[in-house]
Amino acid sequence: MYIVALAWLFVACLLSAGQTSLIAAFLTFFFWGVLPLALVLWIVGTPRRRRRLAREAERDDPPPP
Repeated sequence: MYIVALAWLFVACLLSAGQTSLIAAFLTFFFWGVLPLALVLWIVGTPRRRRRLAREAERDDPPPP
């Protein structure tokens, strides 16, 4: 999964390098690279976070009397 994320950032970097101004390059990299990638990685990581929270909650529960 991380190789896809790196490839996406590479393409976004190339797109931003072709822009005419520095502000346009930054906005292109942010809105076409960082923001969508962060959203996708957050959505894909949600089940893992839920399992981790469930394990931690299960470990922190006191044993029944």
